[in-house]
Amino acid sequence: MDENKVIICRCEDVTLKEIRNAIREGFTTVEEIKRVTRSGMGPCQGKTCGLLIAKEISQMTGKPMEELELQNIRPPYGGITFEEVTKGTITENNK
Repeated sequence: MDENKVIICRCEDVTLKEIRNAIREGFTTVEEIKRVTRSGMGPCQGKTCGLLIAKEISQMTGKPMEELELQNIRPPYGGITFEEVTKGTITENNK
């Protein structure tokens, strides 16, 4: 199996090769790699790929995992329908 074709971020289809290239280019934090590759920006907000990326950074840079900052995790958003918008049925309780 070609490790470079391994998908690290399933939400955004980011491969291990893309993560390694970003680290070689000097992006050595999870947040930086998130910004240049879009990993961790999908529906799961990096719950899976964030740790995998941190592990790769640790292996390639020699920094211990405990010293790496993980990405900022934001709360998930839910969608609303046009019907809810046009009928004005959105309230503070059902956002």
